[in-house]
Amino acid sequence: MASPLKRLLIGRPLKSTEAGEQKLGKLKALAVLSSDALSSIAYGTEQILLVLVTVSAAAMWYSLPIALCVLILLFALNLSYKQIIYSYPHGGGAYVVSRENLGKNAGLVAGGSLLVDYMLTVAVSVSSGTDAIISAIPSLFPFAVPIAVVLVIGVTIINLRGITESASILAIPVYLFVFSIIVLIFTGLIKLMLGIDATHETASVGTHVQGVTVFLLLRAFASGSASLTGVEAISNAVPLFKKTSSQKCR
Repeated sequence: MASPLKRLLIGRPLKSTEAGEQKLGKLKALAVLSSDALSSIAYGTEQILLVLVTVSAAAMWYSLPIALCVLILLFALNLSYKQIIYSYPHGGGAYVVSRENLGKNAGLVAGGSLLVDYMLTVAVSVSSGTDAIISAIPSLFPFAVPIAVVLVIGVTIINLRGITESASILAIPVYLFVFSIIVLIFTGLIKLMLGIDATHETASVGTHVQGVTVFLLLRAFASGSASLTGVEAISNAVPLFKKTSSQKCR
């Protein structure tokens, strides 16, 4: 029974000659390669606020400059990885780049760091998703751990089905998430301009809040930097992209 069950869950094995079919267009690539980076947006800002709120709700305005610093760092990383894409057209993640430019030991450190990062990313992402589900349905709180385990198993099975099938499946929640974030941002801006639900407990931007220290701000910045996870996925998976018409003609 193991073989039919395996075939049902992860599909039939692919022949080596079919490897060329496992290529992604831009829309599907965004779904499967950017899902990590996109999901970190959901809890990156939350982690900043969780640190600041330990002082008081008035300190939450500090999340604006901290988020701006995270965006600047993200922009710098994007520029760096854009250069790596051109320098390593066959895929160049932190391990490959560190090994070839800084030596074997640096490559091992980078590779080990990525392994830890990937495991923590799964743990944090799934935990954050589980918390969101429980916040919507509080009666599920006693089942938090089983829900998280089921989500991890589900994501594992989806990825084992191959890059093209997993991209097709993940495209739905990924683009739904992007659409939801856009609606959330515009709804907030419209309410702010119209003065709807404008009351809040935070202090005005620029107000000094007692108890906020440099260490606390650095801690909030470090927590918010979780939003940077997954940035290297695209540069590391360049071979998975379909070739453009101009590239095929070369």
